[in-house]
Amino acid sequence: MKLRPFFLTLTLSVILLLSLAGGSLSWILGQSPLNLLQGGVTKEPTAAIFVPKQAPVMVSLLVNPDRLDALARLIASPQNRRRSHKELLTLEKTLLAKTGLDYQTQIQPWLGEEITLAVTSLDFDHDPDNGVKPGYLLAVSTKDQQLAKEFLQTSYSKEAIAGSSDLIFESYKGVNLIAQRNPNLTKNTPLSASAVVGNMVLFANDTAVLREAINNVQVPDLNLRNATGYQDALKTITDPKIGVVYTNFPALSAWLANLPIPELPEITQTLTIAFSIKSDGLVAQTALIGVSGESDRLPALSAPVGALAYLPATTLLTATGTDLNQLWQQIETGLDVDSPLQQVLNRSISYLQEPLGLNLTKDVFPWVQGEFSLGLVPDHDGGEPDWIFVAQKVPDVDINGVLKQFDELAKSKGYSAGNLSLSGQTVTVWTKLRTAVKTDKNSLARLEAQVSGVYGEIDDYVIFSTSVEAMSQAISSDSLKLVNTEEFQNIIAGLSPENDGYFYLNWQESEPILTKKLPIARVVEFGVKPLLKNLRSFTLSSEGSEQGIRRATIFFNVGV
Repeated sequence: MKLRPFFLTLTLSVILLLSLAGGSLSWILGQSPLNLLQGGVTKEPTAAIFVPKQAPVMVSLLVNPDRLDALARLIASPQNRRRSHKELLTLEKTLLAKTGLDYQTQIQPWLGEEITLAVTSLDFDHDPDNGVKPGYLLAVSTKDQQLAKEFLQTSYSKEAIAGSSDLIFESYKGVNLIAQRNPNLTKNTPLSASAVVGNMVLFANDTAVLREAINNVQVPDLNLRNATGYQDALKTITDPKIGVVYTNFPALSAWLANLPIPELPEITQTLTIAFSIKSDGLVAQTALIGVSGESDRLPALSAPVGALAYLPATTLLTATGTDLNQLWQQIETGLDVDSPLQQVLNRSISYLQEPLGLNLTKDVFPWVQGEFSLGLVPDHDGGEPDWIFVAQKVPDVDINGVLKQFDELAKSKGYSAGNLSLSGQTVTVWTKLRTAVKTDKNSLARLEAQVSGVYGEIDDYVIFSTSVEAMSQAISSDSLKLVNTEEFQNIIAGLSPENDGYFYLNWQESEPILTKKLPIARVVEFGVKPLLKNLRSFTLSSEGSEQGIRRATIFFNVGV
């Protein structure tokens, strides 16, 4: 068994456990022994003491999986209870099928309250002759150290009796290490070295990884737990949590590319995420470090922007906020041009602007200095979805000059600009006449007007759309709007009212469109399919910066 897929499976397994925890009956938890009503626990990952500060990624589950299983089974619907429990059992069987272990008889009796997975190094032996060999560490807390030791002894004894491997026993700084002499002889134990340190059971792909973990404990300056950036990030996240994810972006990018060192080792960008249980799902609080020139900045808003009131209730995706020009400048100057985050962002901008024939950073962003909202709306006839963009008019921007410039651009592409009365408002439509042939026996030709875009000035806002139908939904007073729906109100109630805006994605409705249009969405959907299976919607809210750390909160509306 290849180790990289195995480790990815372990990581996704923890993510699935987090998703199963996102039940909708938080009220019942107050009457249960799970004691997770407040969202989780206040402790930090104990295993961070074994992980080096330069580690590419660490994923920690801070609650026993059985407690999360019990939580998921408390859902009101009996059918949903069975489904959640079945998903967890399937996960256990799929994962442990690669190890030959039985969870209930061999692991459950001694498993404690923490499971931490980490890629500890990009190439643990630094030997160019044997290729790139990342270090992998699995640290599991135990509620019964003796049972854990018996489990290890029994497991290795079975391997030895089967003749699949010879065992090596090593004492390192007072810790007994056990490993297979030749782990390549068996496919059942990809993490072939182990040790018990206090109440933690460690598994690794080599004794060198275990020795490094022990060194990290004995030299505090080496481990992640005592890293200044990691501690600063955790201090900004005060809510109880059930899991923590830590990523070092340059190192993570190198690991994914199977490189021995980061391409740009001088860049420092880390992201710390803490997951908490909330009503209807999970809340992830994030802390991003490494945005150059970042200073303390309070959130710009205390309520949803007025521009959001023009997006219909069927909106699949929306991004809202204020001063798009300033927001882009902060992003553009704050991230290194060669950083992984900046590269992904630039590719996304290119994808959006190429079909429009615009340079968004020059033609659109500079004049959007007030409120804005962008929405993707489904077509009622099953055709291409429409875009709606709403921008607030501000005194310092010559909006008439901007609209005139857009009219000239449309005309240069063969479109004409004409007025249309719609829902009591006058809007401008960019159209191009084209010849269409009827499919009847006469095959008569007729003219059709191809609409490229529509815009109108409504109160203090300018609204753009890609179709007349979408514009009608935006400006009609009889059309239910997204901000007034019960689901959206419940979502923002779980987020801080002090923020810089929202990014909202209705995953259940948009998934067919996104996976069809965006290749990266198909990759993501495949990679985290267990989580996305239960995901209803995803909402991100930025919350300014504190002590050079950019904060945001993500709400996963999970239907379990």
